[in-house]
Amino acid sequence: MTVIPENSAICLMGPTASGKTDLAVELVQKLPCDIISVDSALVYRGMDIGTAKPGSDVLEVAPHRLIDICDPTESYSAARFREDALREMEDIFAKGRTPLLVGGTMLYYRALQYGLSKLPGADPAVRARLEAEAAAMGWDQMHQRLLQIDPVAGARIHPNDPQRIQRALEVFELTGQTLTELQNRDGEQKLPYRLIKLVRAPKDRAVLHQRIAKRFHQMLELGFEDEVKGLLARGDITPDLPSMRSVGYRQMLEYLTGGYSYEQMVERGIIATRQLAKRQLTWLRSEQDAHWLDDENGNLYAQVLNYLTYVST
Repeated sequence: MTVIPENSAICLMGPTASGKTDLAVELVQKLPCDIISVDSALVYRGMDIGTAKPGSDVLEVAPHRLIDICDPTESYSAARFREDALREMEDIFAKGRTPLLVGGTMLYYRALQYGLSKLPGADPAVRARLEAEAAAMGWDQMHQRLLQIDPVAGARIHPNDPQRIQRALEVFELTGQTLTELQNRDGEQKLPYRLIKLVRAPKDRAVLHQRIAKRFHQMLELGFEDEVKGLLARGDITPDLPSMRSVGYRQMLEYLTGGYSYEQMVERGIIATRQLAKRQLTWLRSEQDAHWLDDENGNLYAQVLNYLTYVST
C-alpha cells in the first residue's frame, strides 16, 4: 500500500479544462483521500453548468468539500477560503484520511500555504481619484500603469478586472510597496501541514485550447444560457458581483443584456477561458516544489503513486 507522508496533504493543481477532476475522482477511489475544492467559482450555489461543477453522479462517489457554500450575491475571499480549508483539513486528518485539494484558483493555494499579509483597508479618497483617472483614460491604461509598477500582479490581473486593478494601485499608493511584495511575505500563520503538489497540464498548448473550446460548447448544449437566465430572473444578480465576473458568466451576461451577439459570446467566452488558463500556467511554473505529471504518457494514477512513494522515503 502506498504510504502518504504523515501530516501531508496532496494538492492537485492545473489550468482549467486540464482534467483535474477526473484524476481526483480516481485518486479518492483508490487512496484514503477526501477532496477539498480550491475553486473560486464552485463555491456558488446555482452556478453549476458554467463552472463545470461536478455532477451528482461524481459527487456521490467523490464528495467535494467547499462547493455550494455561498449564494451568488456573496463575496468569497482568499482569507475565508484559508479559514474554511484549514477547518476541513483538520476534520479529514482527524478521521485518519488525507486531504486532496483540487482546483485551479492559485491565489487560494498561496493563501493556504503562506497565509495572508495584512493589507491596508480601503481609502475612499484614493479610490475616488483612481476611478476618476480610469474614467478619463480607461482601465486599459490603468492596467498598463499597474504593469509598470507591479509586473507580477499586472500579469495575473486581467485588463478587464477594474476592481482588482484599482485595489493593486491603491495598495501601492497607500504603502509604497507593491501588492506582490506584500503578498509574498509570509503571513502570521504558518501552514501546519506539508503540501505535496501535483500539476496536471498538457504539454501542447493546442491540446488545452481544444479541450477548452469543447467544454465551452458542451456547457452551451447542457443549458448554460438558461442557467444564467434563471439567475437573472431572481432580480438580485448584477454584472458587478464577483460571482458574475467568473469566466463564461461575464460573457453570457453581456450576450443576454444585448452587448454581444451569440457568436461573439461564444468566441469571447472561449478566448477568456484561454486567457485564464494562461495566467494559471504562469502561476504554476513559478510554484516551488511542484511535480508535473506527464499528461501524454498515460496512467496518471501510476505516476501519482510513484511520486508519493518517492516523497515518502
